[in-house]
Amino acid sequence: MRDVPVFTSRHVELAVPPAEAVEAVRDAFAAYARGDWKMPPKTYVTNYPAGDFRAMPALGGGLALLKWVTSFPANPARGLPTVTGVVLVSDAETGQLRAVLDAAAVTALRTGAAAVLAAETLGRSDADSAAVVGAGVNGRAVLRTFLARGREAAIWDVDGERARTAVEKLGGRVAPTLDEALSADLLVTVTPGHEVLVGEGTLRAGQHVSLMGADGPGKSEIAVAELARARVFCDDWEQSIHGGELAHAVEAGLLGPDDVTHLGAVLAGTAVGRRDPSEVTVFDSTGLAIQDLAIAVAALEHEPELELPRLRLESSG
Repeated sequence: MRDVPVFTSRHVELAVPPAEAVEAVRDAFAAYARGDWKMPPKTYVTNYPAGDFRAMPALGGGLALLKWVTSFPANPARGLPTVTGVVLVSDAETGQLRAVLDAAAVTALRTGAAAVLAAETLGRSDADSAAVVGAGVNGRAVLRTFLARGREAAIWDVDGERARTAVEKLGGRVAPTLDEALSADLLVTVTPGHEVLVGEGTLRAGQHVSLMGADGPGKSEIAVAELARARVFCDDWEQSIHGGELAHAVEAGLLGPDDVTHLGAVLAGTAVGRRDPSEVTVFDSTGLAIQDLAIAVAALEHEPELELPRLRLESSG
């Protein structure tokens, strides 16, 4: 018999504070850019229009990971979460299952970390204001991460009550209008991605936006023409051109691989980030398994400090 630790949503949050998650995700991006960590392509199992299932593998830090996670946008109307699933972590040398983690909690934590990391890396050094559009689970995670990094931030949502509840629980302030939120020096959009939020001409000189909502085929939060006029960064080129904002710009012939810089390359020191204060920078995030692995590695480091439930496995052979 073997007991495998299970990190519930609460245990993931206890194990990895948001500020620590940013640093863990930073290291993961750089390790992936250097080739130290590996990430085979994400696989989608679709059941549209209901939703989709995603299988996301990664290898690094002596561990192998598989994330089996869902995205069913209509679930909140049913009283169910949009994102559910599990993260399975195994020892890379023996293949033995090392831990099971709640996928929704890991996803929210690394989404907040990646959004804020990109904003810190690519935004102006004198950026004053920050805002989040979308007060769902992942939007709240972004707000929480901004605040944990010592930056005041506003949040806006089409459902004003949801934005107010987020602020009451986490801090920050409610942006009175969508236009005010969209004008922030550091902007993060975390919407379902079913309609364009950042229209042509929206972004002003020196602004940065982390686009976190378009994580699947057909989704977009920014107009193609607006994306094409900015300095564009992504988490992973291949993944972005199949399920991110870049897919639309590439299809229109407005952007190619030479026009887009990997965030990991900037963090690894092999590419240049923001070049001047007036540049408009955009980060297209599709969500990477290496980010999930970063959170899992950090969580396992804190395993001895937590009283975790256990999954009992019977060994054979």
